[in-house]
Amino acid sequence: MQTVYYKLMLLRAAVLLFAAAALVCAQDHEVTHSAARPDAARPAVSDSHEGMTIGIEPWTQASRYKEKFPKKLPFAKGIVAMHIRFRNDSDHGVRVNLQSIRLLVQIDEDNRQQLLPLSAEDVADAVLLKDNGKDPTAKRNPLPIPLPGGGVKSQRDTNWTALRDACQNAGVPSSIVAAHETVEGLVYFDLRGELDLLQNAHLYFPNIVSMSDNQPLSYFDIALGSGDSSD
Repeated sequence: MQTVYYKLMLLRAAVLLFAAAALVCAQDHEVTHSAARPDAARPAVSDSHEGMTIGIEPWTQASRYKEKFPKKLPFAKGIVAMHIRFRNDSDHGVRVNLQSIRLLVQIDEDNRQQLLPLSAEDVADAVLLKDNGKDPTAKRNPLPIPLPGGGVKSQRDTNWTALRDACQNAGVPSSIVAAHETVEGLVYFDLRGELDLLQNAHLYFPNIVSMSDNQPLSYFDIALGSGDSSD
């Protein structure tokens, strides 16, 4: 009986050792897999005050776009999407003026520019239309100024419509963030592929208003490169 007992104990110990080794291997694989993910290199940054939290993740890898844009990637044409998450923990709704958001980039020591967000139509034009109202031979200016559509409208086909719709569907769905709710989506900026500008860039939110008294919140100025922010 003792022999059988010891054999059972040895078998049980072997099973426990095997289970522990398998767990360690699984954890090592998860760590390695997480480190290998392209988006792990640029974590989201955020800032909070007055019950409002804004989190930002610049999409700087083509892989981030493939789920939302299976056919044509805005990133391939130098357009960078910012995934923005608005969380309202106050007891009153707030209104965010999405058109007033600015990406502040430092071109050189004496040249700081404010990039306007692109509409879904602007993104589709830039990605799919050769004659989109911009002169490709002109000196590259990191501040793209959308021009009236004019003759380019005649070139907008079903592919253009599909991309525009994809941009709209992936965008921030509402400018209203209800009390204790979250709204999130993409906002697009034309960086002409110059991703190094994000190292010292800030995303600026000057116009967020409390709907209870129509009073503005303090502005958000969130640094993308270092994760520091000021308000």
